[in-house]
Amino acid sequence: MSYCTAITNMEAGDRKDLHKKYHDGHYGYPITNDNELFGRLIMEINQAGLSWETILKKEVSFRNAYHNFDVRRVAAYDDADRARLLAAPGIIRNRLKVNAAIENAKAIMGIQAEYGSFLKWLEHHHPKSKEEWIKLFKKAFRFTGGEIVNEFLMSIGFLPGAHIDNCPVFNKVMEHHPMWAKD
Repeated sequence: MSYCTAITNMEAGDRKDLHKKYHDGHYGYPITNDNELFGRLIMEINQAGLSWETILKKEVSFRNAYHNFDVRRVAAYDDADRARLLAAPGIIRNRLKVNAAIENAKAIMGIQAEYGSFLKWLEHHHPKSKEEWIKLFKKAFRFTGGEIVNEFLMSIGFLPGAHIDNCPVFNKVMEHHPMWAKD
């Protein structure tokens, strides 16, 4: 079942509102800001083994804990910051995921030095198949398995599939010219 259909079938309430806000206003739309791209990667990594709903509920806490996903600031985190994150009640306190966020920020800093931005790096490598993207991400980043890479790239408009064709949001996303539609 697609995310679009799942939301349509949810009963009215806070849960549906939470998902609908993300689905209608964020999922599949291109992101051009490196910090926001990094933030989405952090969110996708932290979703591994958990529900997306859990992550959506914790987004504000993630933003606060990771200094609004500031790549430069997170790349400079030290052992005290790691300890702070592992004790932060509003986020996923998993050592591997925390370490991945910090190391991935450092990787993005290297990418920015070489390509000018994380976005330009993504654009440089576009188009690729999902399998090619997964290999590339595994070389460049930590904790980026197939599902994480697929969801990250769909969520930022680099791979198709975020919305089904008859979803009302599909056409809204297309107005923003996602990269996958430029193939």
